[in-house]
Amino acid sequence: MNEKKDLRLAVLIDADNVPYKNVKEMMEEIAKFGIPSTKRIYGDWTKPTVAGWKSVLLENAITPIQQYSYTQGKNATDSAMIIDAMDILYSEKVDGFCIVSSDSDFTRLATRLRESGMKVIGIGEKKTPDPFIVACDKFIYIEILSKDEEEKSKSIKKSTSQSKSKSKARLDKKILRIIKSSINDLADDDGWAFLGEVGNLVIKKRPEFDPRNYGYPKLTPILKDLDKEFEIDERKTEKSNIKHVYVRNKK
Repeated sequence: MNEKKDLRLAVLIDADNVPYKNVKEMMEEIAKFGIPSTKRIYGDWTKPTVAGWKSVLLENAITPIQQYSYTQGKNATDSAMIIDAMDILYSEKVDGFCIVSSDSDFTRLATRLRESGMKVIGIGEKKTPDPFIVACDKFIYIEILSKDEEEKSKSIKKSTSQSKSKSKARLDKKILRIIKSSINDLADDDGWAFLGEVGNLVIKKRPEFDPRNYGYPKLTPILKDLDKEFEIDERKTEKSNIKHVYVRNKK
């Protein structure tokens, strides 16, 4: 029996365009997708603006790459990251890339990597331009990783009940339409679709979609709260502790 291997990921961080405060959370998030076999961060380390990164590099085994700003107003860091990304691509030692930046200049790089069969995960702030977001297979906002430890320890039930009305209001019509259309795309003759496949299809259509953006840990609680729009069916499997969740649109 062949075991599914973890993806080997090259993590490339733009020190100029992302905050350093949530490095630990970022690395934990990346670990959900695979093994970060290469971890590099790019910046001009002679500048005080990136000084905050220095204290967390050793802690997270991230290799700093020095890139001087040759000309004022020009970002040499972007070029260095792009060149290294292509070198890593041609080395054939990784299965995917994680580009940590809020800069739209990496849009073409993400597109090129995906054309070569690489999985591309983007991490950046909510100010990140749409072209870079949609060029990635999956895009994660840093803001949802910056939760306090106290918030993380709260029960899912309490967290969901506190954010219920707010989440409904924030689930805009466009996202709602995409979820519904995704269910229709995957539904059987009775209208039921496997929720795991629905979630994957929604992300393909909108890479930045993440239930945590709406105050929920997963997609299932969102759809359960939107009971006027969706039906949920939790079906038992051969393993008593595992259930398959199906969803369909209400007419």
